[in-house]
Amino acid sequence: MSTDRPQYGEYATPEEQRARAGLPPLGAEPAASDSPASVPPAPTAPTAPPAAGIARANPVNRVVTIALLAIGLINVFSSIPGFLDLSTTLGLSMEMLGVEGDFSNFASARTWGVIAVAVMLAGYAATVWLAFRRLARGASAWWVPLAGFVVTMLLVSVCVSVPMMGDPAFTQSLLTPPAG
Repeated sequence: MSTDRPQYGEYATPEEQRARAGLPPLGAEPAASDSPASVPPAPTAPTAPPAAGIARANPVNRVVTIALLAIGLINVFSSIPGFLDLSTTLGLSMEMLGVEGDFSNFASARTWGVIAVAVMLAGYAATVWLAFRRLARGASAWWVPLAGFVVTMLLVSVCVSVPMMGDPAFTQSLLTPPAG
């Protein structure tokens, strides 16, 4: 092994660096015949990748992700009144389904409606947080609002089904076959 070159972890002298880069030694003046065009350009240092957290994501990914989050925000705010008055919402649902009788599980609907709002707000907040983390890293994030919607709505559906399944008129309609 040659000892005239620096080994891994050793520093090269400025002369060795210039020689390796194809530049004339230090203190050597370029000859008059050397025009600036004949001197090889100095090597440029490679540009460093963007710092973590500042990476640029695909602009389409960013626009689609933000648009889906905006649609989700509209969904959250438009759904809150229906969940806070869940007994009326479930009563209308039973009427549309053709269920005989009225919804009467009011206390449970009030409690589970508030729980559904809390679950929906927490699910949306987690979705926004995850989406913006992925966008900041430059990773694909368009799917995060879609997955967040599916997971959040499954949990909200469980919250809504608890008072509905506890209502005597609704459970009776499930047990009674439709009249033919």
